[in-house]
Amino acid sequence: MQSIAIVLLGIVGMLLGWFVYSKFIATKIFKLDDNFTTPAHELQDGKDFVPTNKVVLWGHHFTSVAGAAPIVGPAIAVYWGWVPAVLWVIFGTILFAGVHDMGALWASARHKGKSMGALSESVIGKRSRSLFMIVIFLVLLMVNAVFGVVIANSFVSQPNAVFPAWTAIAVALVIGQLLKRNFGLIPLCLVGIVVLYASVYAGSYIPISLPETMFGLADKANWIVILFIYAAIASLLPVWMLLQPRDFINGMQLLVGLFLLYGAVFFAMPDITAPAFNTQTAMDSPSLIPLLFVTIACGAVSGFHGIVASGTSSKQLDKETDVRFVGYLGAIGEGSLALITIVAVSGVAFAASPEEWHEVYSHLGAGSVGAFISGGAALIHQGWGLQEAFSSTILAVMVVLFAGTTMDSGVRLQRYIIQEWGDIYKLSALKNGVVATFLAVACCLLLAFGAGGSSGGGGMIIWPLFGSTNQILASLTLLVISVMLIKMGRPARYTLIPMVFVLVMAFFAGLIKLKEYYLAENYLLVFLDAVVLVVSVLVMLEAWSVVAKLRSGHQDEVGEKE
Repeated sequence: MQSIAIVLLGIVGMLLGWFVYSKFIATKIFKLDDNFTTPAHELQDGKDFVPTNKVVLWGHHFTSVAGAAPIVGPAIAVYWGWVPAVLWVIFGTILFAGVHDMGALWASARHKGKSMGALSESVIGKRSRSLFMIVIFLVLLMVNAVFGVVIANSFVSQPNAVFPAWTAIAVALVIGQLLKRNFGLIPLCLVGIVVLYASVYAGSYIPISLPETMFGLADKANWIVILFIYAAIASLLPVWMLLQPRDFINGMQLLVGLFLLYGAVFFAMPDITAPAFNTQTAMDSPSLIPLLFVTIACGAVSGFHGIVASGTSSKQLDKETDVRFVGYLGAIGEGSLALITIVAVSGVAFAASPEEWHEVYSHLGAGSVGAFISGGAALIHQGWGLQEAFSSTILAVMVVLFAGTTMDSGVRLQRYIIQEWGDIYKLSALKNGVVATFLAVACCLLLAFGAGGSSGGGGMIIWPLFGSTNQILASLTLLVISVMLIKMGRPARYTLIPMVFVLVMAFFAGLIKLKEYYLAENYLLVFLDAVVLVVSVLVMLEAWSVVAKLRSGHQDEVGEKE
């Protein structure tokens, strides 16, 4: 019965956030204006800047920011107990993530679709732009390199997921062409979902595997190469051709998955076997504060969301008022996934007794995607009667498709960053889309195989930095939005308070990790962690200087009001 209480608390809280808080922020703080000409219309090019139906854009934004992170983070953070995880997901979604994602989307749209790094120049200053973009590029590098490994691992361990994962791409290409020819969105959506789930069923009987060794590389490494070749091609295609329809189908697929999982909770009414607060943590376990707030990022608040919002979503925004639907509702979608993940790995469907649960969660880092798939499949079996094997395939495909759409968008975003560097530093070669894409993919593969050898798992080496780096980026994004609001003479406390909280937690987590890396003599991570911490301090000082000038009335020294 505790599981139903968790679900109801989350649903009520997020509904209040959507109908009350997001409406207040949209109308009173950001003052979204239907008459404002968005970059999608002003700079329309049929490739990257394309006015898009808000439902389709929501699908793109939601699945791009989701990835596997709102599953991985909560599934790990339950280690400290389900109460802290649930509270951070609910309040983080309502007060932090929704405002952060809306704000990044709005700020970018007001600056011709520039990324948060590039637009920080006009909001804060030139020095902050260069520093900001270093952190953004590092986060994208981590996400792309690691998600390539995550998908490759899933293809090797779950060969049943390979066929439906690639079928989804073919279906998306067809739907993109039909949408371009003005076919109805709802019928296409229904057909797409039916075909996708038919392929999931077929995948159970058509496992696809690569040879254990091919071209001198193991099967996992070959999958990584194939995935990056695909991502490079996908990132160069017009957004309407693949990115939008694929992300929209995946968004609808997630809604089906959420319906199955939430429905199973109400039908099965499982008890919670995980402790509310875990008092049996290992001796060397880090403290809940501040590590909880960087372990659960996506699903509460995440800097990566700001990269997507200002990188691809802002370029497809049809009306400025769509910011609320795309940004805040996208955050609620992530929060809903994070919440049901906590239930799936905390209840009797996952572990029949507290002792069995503690056996699995013997240390921080246990659980993760495997716990979600096994616990979620058992929950669906109890609630709906579906076979666990089929349910496992559904959830495995969901994870793979999320990670894949994030990787698609991530490579495209890396291309944008490199092209923006070309504009900033007057390097015409970097402005070329093919050249920029090649460099983006080359950086990811260099990390994957240069640091990880023939396994291609090099991204995992710097992945431990992701939590604190990602949350520092979220605080920097909230800082840019706050300075922009101050320059416009609007209240900034609704973004400043979340910014301060996230920054303090992420900064201290970064310091804890810095000591941990140093004691382990992992000097690469020591160096990168130190760079991120120093960069964040320098950007904060730059912003404080701008705010001080504004308060003293020296508006001319920081640029005109927006």
